[in-house]
Amino acid sequence: MRNKLIKAIGFFTVVFTSSNVLAEVAVIVHPSNTSQLNTESIKRIFLGKDVLFPDGSKIAPMAMESGPIADEFNQKVLERNSSQLKAYWSKLVFTGKGVPPEYVTSDADMVKAVAGAANKIGFVNSASVDDSVKVIATF
Repeated sequence: MRNKLIKAIGFFTVVFTSSNVLAEVAVIVHPSNTSQLNTESIKRIFLGKDVLFPDGSKIAPMAMESGPIADEFNQKVLERNSSQLKAYWSKLVFTGKGVPPEYVTSDADMVKAVAGAANKIGFVNSASVDDSVKVIATF
């Protein structure tokens, strides 16, 4: 009986720990931003291929420096892992053909930065979203 209890506790620990890693990623913008972006548009923005929102305003993308949310966004949206993304940006910066997104280290910093400027776009754990930003996509 005790052995079964230990196995059950171990199972639930794995299940609850794993669910935290697979958090939903929310792409956020300033509440005044009326842009409607699909996955391909978001990908192009975060790879530096699109520099203007559909209304013609300049885009200032922001990314998480590292962590599970950054990894999930990079895989699901950019279809690259972190080392592939670093190599991608290194090449563009070296050749003068691109500027990487501004990086932040926390969801709170991302929400604060995006809420403070109408041209910023970023991504966070969906649980970190508040009324100061608008969610335009989730992954």
